[in-house]
Amino acid sequence: MRFVAKALIISLTLTAGVAIAKDGVQDPTVKARMDLMDSIGMNTKILGDMAGGKAAFDATAAEAAKAALIAAAGEIPAKFEVEADDPVSEARPDIWMNMEGFTAKAKGLETAAGAIDVASVEGVQAGMGAIGGACKACHSDFRAKK
Repeated sequence: MRFVAKALIISLTLTAGVAIAKDGVQDPTVKARMDLMDSIGMNTKILGDMAGGKAAFDATAAEAAKAALIAAAGEIPAKFEVEADDPVSEARPDIWMNMEGFTAKAKGLETAAGAIDVASVEGVQAGMGAIGGACKACHSDFRAKK
């Protein structure tokens, strides 16, 4: 449970900046990427709140969040195909210099989301570490610190 709590905190911290940074975005490609990351953050929060006891476990909501995470993670490479920049973007140029590595990190999130067992709160708790780890792995390499 302790690892789950750490992973949840890391995941929520990493996604919280996206909502703040989206204010003032000008490039539509960057905005689409940020909207996708918002979706990932929102669905991670739904699962994380259940795992951490902040929200009651709801199998239907957990399944919907899982499905949304899988779908969003699958969209990440396409959303970053075009190298676009914006003053509020947190995407590092390393993405386009190492698209293969970036795509692998996105696949890691898709895999972690697909593996989470949303049939019980214990399953969600057990799976949050992998989801948080996948987010952190990508953000550590490819997201600028602002």
